[in-house]
Amino acid sequence: MASDFSIDRLDLVQIQKRVRDKIKDHVRYDFTPQQNNLLKSFFDLVQEYEGLDDFFRICVVVLFESMQVESALYLLDKDEKQLKMVCSSQEGVIREPRPVPTGIYLSDEPYEADNSYIVPIYKKPPKKIQEFDDLLVSDDQSWQKDVRILGMLEIFPFEKLNESDLFFLGKYANRIGFRLHNRLLAHQNVHHLKFINSLVMDIEHNVIIPNMYFRHLFNQLRRKIGEMWELELEMTDISKKLNVGDDTCNQLIGKLGGLREDLMGYQQEMMKHHANVSLFLESLFRREHFERGHLVLRPKPCRVEKEIILPQLGQYKSRLKANKITIDRPTGMDEEEIPIMVDKGLLAQVYANLFSNAVKYTEEIFDHMGCTRKALAYGREIINDYFGPNQRGVKFNVFTTGSHLTQKESEIVFSEGFRGANSQDKPGTGHGLSFIKHVIELHGGQVGYEATGEGNNFYFVIPLPSVKFLQPWPDNDLSGQDA
Repeated sequence: MASDFSIDRLDLVQIQKRVRDKIKDHVRYDFTPQQNNLLKSFFDLVQEYEGLDDFFRICVVVLFESMQVESALYLLDKDEKQLKMVCSSQEGVIREPRPVPTGIYLSDEPYEADNSYIVPIYKKPPKKIQEFDDLLVSDDQSWQKDVRILGMLEIFPFEKLNESDLFFLGKYANRIGFRLHNRLLAHQNVHHLKFINSLVMDIEHNVIIPNMYFRHLFNQLRRKIGEMWELELEMTDISKKLNVGDDTCNQLIGKLGGLREDLMGYQQEMMKHHANVSLFLESLFRREHFERGHLVLRPKPCRVEKEIILPQLGQYKSRLKANKITIDRPTGMDEEEIPIMVDKGLLAQVYANLFSNAVKYTEEIFDHMGCTRKALAYGREIINDYFGPNQRGVKFNVFTTGSHLTQKESEIVFSEGFRGANSQDKPGTGHGLSFIKHVIELHGGQVGYEATGEGNNFYFVIPLPSVKFLQPWPDNDLSGQDA
């Protein structure tokens, strides 16, 4: 807590300094009452009106009403190649933005043209340059060359403007630019959200629903394999009745049996992968995720080893074997397991990420007996009072042999984008462990890393329901496959 307080105190001191600097700036600017009222009107109105067209109108109308000057707003088109007139105090919003009049051009400095004063409108400066959106009211303009211009503001007639007005109009254009930049980003975000919602419906309609048809096809394939089995039996029966001892016939029957067994194996493997992919699709592309802007849990009672760990381990079994990694299963975990409320689809992806990392990072070591060992192990344990008095937690572990993470790595291993020193030659994005952390925290749990005597243990702890809420586990609710 002391560390957090110190950080916040530094931020507070920084804000205090900016406030003092800002007060000095406004004293130095010495805006007239009319100019201050213009700014107040602008700020109030742009908060009152949300539409982009209304924003354009406010920009030009406040100048007309306060200073009795005409104005026009020119912005770069969506390709940022050409200036277009979007609004003027004489015509209002231009429904079909048109090219600028002769003499108006893009510039990072104000200029005079044909009895008009033209001022650049800048985007909000990048955060790394300035944390506050009123930086441009200071005299430091050195960063402007690195900030792209949104457009230009024309004010006319020039003859009505004095030196104080010219200075003020530069500051006013800055405020237009910062607010306009924020509003354009907000409109872009709304557009993106609409696109995402539409994309979700497309995925549901064109991916998830058609994906269900594969199950029907797999069942059809299973029936055809069954017909092959019946044909094989019929051929064997005919061969016996006719007392045909021809080796060629027996060989054909044997080949047919082998083909049938191979097809059945492929069919079962495809069913497993289809079930896994369907589970992941359903859990990742739920409409609620996109409507609420975050992952939404659908918790159900789940027996974790039977329904999640073993099916996921089965997906990685061949890869673990190819890397000569043995799997150490706990004894009695399934018999002793307590059903907990979890989102099965998301928790399955937690284990998928852990097992995927195990394939990539498990290393061979010499154990305490001096024997070589390259292994993955999993398990779970109940921890009393983990989440507070009488609030038990169930800790799930995934251990792999290998060298330990450094102290610094262990502190940030669950951070987005983190990749350890031993990952340089291995594929990955550094997203898996941060995804695990996010999912477990949504369940009210915690994640962690432990260096052990022979390797590394990644674990998570989920709250365990109180005893009074635990019910006998119905056998007919169990599903899953052995690894």
